Amino acid sequence: MVKRTVRGYSDAEMEIALIGLRGSGKTTLFNVLTGASRKGGRPVDARGQAQKGVTKAPDPRLEALTRVFGPKKVTPAEIAYWDVPCGEGPEGREGVVGGQALNVLQGANALIHVVRAFDDPTAPHQGGRVDPARDVDTMAGELALSDMVILERRSQRAADSMKGARGRERELLLKEQALLERVREGLEEGRPIVEQSFSRDESSLLANYHLLTAKPMLVAYNVDEEEVLQVGEAKDAPGAGVVGDGKTGVSLCASLEWEFAQLSEEQEREFRESMGAEESGRERLIGECLSLLGMVTFFTFVSEEVRAWTVPQGTGAAKAAGRIHSDIERGFIRAEVVHFEEMMASGSIAEARKRGVLRAEGKGYEVQDGDV
Repeated sequence: MVKRTVRGYSDAEMEIALIGLRGSGKTTLFNVLTGASRKGGRPVDARGQAQKGVTKAPDPRLEALTRVFGPKKVTPAEIAYWDVPCGEGPEGREGVVGGQALNVLQGANALIHVVRAFDDPTAPHQGGRVDPARDVDTMAGELALSDMVILERRSQRAADSMKGARGRERELLLKEQALLERVREGLEEGRPIVEQSFSRDESSLLANYHLLTAKPMLVAYNVDEEEVLQVGEAKDAPGAGVVGDGKTGVSLCASLEWEFAQLSEEQEREFRESMGAEESGRERLIGECLSLLGMVTFFTFVSEEVRAWTVPQGTGAAKAAGRIHSDIERGFIRAEVVHFEEMMASGSIAEARKRGVLRAEGKGYEVQDGDV
């Protein structure tokens, strides 16, 4: 399978782009995810150009560690979201990826496709009727079309380079052309790149093209408020679960989440408890994003700061240390590690050491979710 990492994660954030047809509630969900209301900011409108917002990833473990260490500063992990406007192609066709939108999407680590699954007579669906399955297929087709255009251009450049190529260079160009043709045929058969199989070298080559169907995608079904209230939590609403083509589906009501965002945290908690939905749709969706990207969270306590960091699953201890500072990675020898649950049971570093659960790990250790 193609590696899911489209580009390296920056030290500050992961980037996830929201896409969707007009009227899907995409921008409302973007405002919910980025906490525009509680930050005192104004809701954005992405009808003109892509908008970016950075949010703190909620994690109850960070709050628990704060109670143990009593730091002066607490720093959660961050995720950057992009609200990407719907493009317009030939004959006014919507959903086409192009221009600035394409640049943003190619730079994102993952995509969230917001799909309308609610009825609103005052805002008719552009397709004539609400049909989530149709809209999922429509967007999948647009992303595949964008990839095929890129593949065609790259194939043409490879063909032009073949004219003067000799030996090893010619051999590599021939392999690239064969790979591009195989990928294109897969797309034409309705198989996104994440569903196609490649060798390690082929995956590395394709990663350079930043193809959209090679990115992990979460389908967010924007359902009616009544539907959420009936089932208690949107995760139990129709549309949740696996939706095919390697995409994961989750349901929530963006407008209801926005209304919750106008309340204080205490008011929101009381309201959710009264309707039997203890976890917010925003927190669930952020958690799904971390899972989608295959990220794990580890924590540090140093210089009176408790901080959460995210790294791809399987990251070695030295590389994870580089997230904190490049000098630490270069001079890495070992790290003292205790898992979150063992840390909480111990109550202090001294007690964790006394119990023998604080251990030294070398460069070969893979950081686990919840490591402190």
